[in-house]
Amino acid sequence: MPGTLRILNGILRRKIFKPKFQCASVSCQDRKMIGNREIVGFGYNGQPNYIDRVHFPMPAIRWREPTPEICALREKEKGDWHQLTLEEKKQLYRASFCQTFAEFEAPMQEWKSVIGVGLVLMACSFWIFYFIKTFIYSPFPKSFSEESRRAQFRRWLDMRNHPITGLASKWDYDRDDWKK
Repeated sequence: MPGTLRILNGILRRKIFKPKFQCASVSCQDRKMIGNREIVGFGYNGQPNYIDRVHFPMPAIRWREPTPEICALREKEKGDWHQLTLEEKKQLYRASFCQTFAEFEAPMQEWKSVIGVGLVLMACSFWIFYFIKTFIYSPFPKSFSEESRRAQFRRWLDMRNHPITGLASKWDYDRDDWKK
């Protein structure tokens, strides 16, 4: 019985719980997408892809495909790093990564375009409103004039509408003015 369980455990580990992605084997579809770039790790989600992320700084593949000069620099890199010049170190870094941390953490400048588009849309809406108000809507009736509104208010007070809690309760009819 224990031997059988050991065999089943081995089969399950090899067949069912086999990792989805292994660095040595890449499907043809993945190879078409990444070209000849080197696979150097598991990656963010186990797929051979490249992404610059602060929380996961080691992508699965290198940024550029290897060229003869990059391969020569990689061989030189295996030795003493003090023999590499600063330019060679930068070239090696740019072959593996697209951006530095400072570059991909830097704030984007798209806020300027967002504000610009917002202001243009506000200006357009103002001009549309002005056009509609001027050429489409008819003028206000006479009852909207200041004199007419004062006459309506005076008539409303004379009728003594809402004498308990309304405006008529705050009007002094003896002095013909607001109560103080």
